[in-house]
Amino acid sequence: MSALSDNLVTFAILTYLIAMISHAVEYALGNARTRVAVASPARELVGAGVGGAGGVADEPPAPVPPPVDGSARRARLAGLVAVGVTALAAVLHLAALVTRGLAADRMPWGNMYEFVLTVTFIGVAAWLVVLWKRPSLRKLGLFLTLVMVLLVATAELVLYVPIVPLVPALNSYWFVIHVSTIVFASGIFLLGAVPAVGFLMRNGYEQGKRSFPYTLAKRLPGAVSLERLTFALHAFAFPVFTFAVIAGAIWAEAAWGRPWGWDPKETWAFISWVVYAGYLHARATPSVKRNVATWIAVLGFLTMLMNLFGVNIFFTGLHSYGGLN
Repeated sequence: MSALSDNLVTFAILTYLIAMISHAVEYALGNARTRVAVASPARELVGAGVGGAGGVADEPPAPVPPPVDGSARRARLAGLVAVGVTALAAVLHLAALVTRGLAADRMPWGNMYEFVLTVTFIGVAAWLVVLWKRPSLRKLGLFLTLVMVLLVATAELVLYVPIVPLVPALNSYWFVIHVSTIVFASGIFLLGAVPAVGFLMRNGYEQGKRSFPYTLAKRLPGAVSLERLTFALHAFAFPVFTFAVIAGAIWAEAAWGRPWGWDPKETWAFISWVVYAGYLHARATPSVKRNVATWIAVLGFLTMLMNLFGVNIFFTGLHSYGGLN
């Protein structure tokens, strides 16, 4: 079962890569201009009693519907294929997590490898829900699938560890309560970082900036819709993240006899909480520009990455469950 999980992760990475390529094809073909047929003015015979003197008069051209552009049609097809392949990758991703959990006889959240796999699955599952509600955001899928390829491949190539039993401190019902909520919130924050970066690029492009990386946002949805999606995702994830931090403190009291000890992971979780709270406060303050508030959201995600990778790799503490040597 463990080998099956490993193979499913590999297939999921390759499928995400195919989805990313399909989105890139849609993105590239989206630059094609639709050809519009120009109708020549029609001429009509006018009787003597109508126009005064007999003769011909010009009639306004009748509207002619533009023909369907081949590139536009192929771009849309590539986009639909990309969405279908992304959904297939998500199914493979989920199957890898389920088989990993069955092989370990526990929830698959015991180390960095399993944690990253779960967070990325939550992110892509949430993306498919967003896409179902807002199909107009489909072109953002190029950046989402790029993130999936990078993170899942990093988990498979760098963070992978064989299945081992949980350390004694994690054998508690709080393991499911605390880790499930922190994983869920982290997955939504991961997804929220994608439209946040997209908004910063698209907003610059709409303001006339034509240097890299603003040109990458040429065919993204409008800046306003990206910013609203960013806020909605963060506003949804923040209360869940807050509950996860509180649940972790309760668990720490039961396991170690104190609710908070400024362990490196606890410290960085608090930093992330403060930054995300700052983003929501800035977003609700009319005097703060939207791009400034969005930069705070991006900073919040960087602190989450630091908590996940940096703390587990460079620090030691009671939360050092990365599994890496």
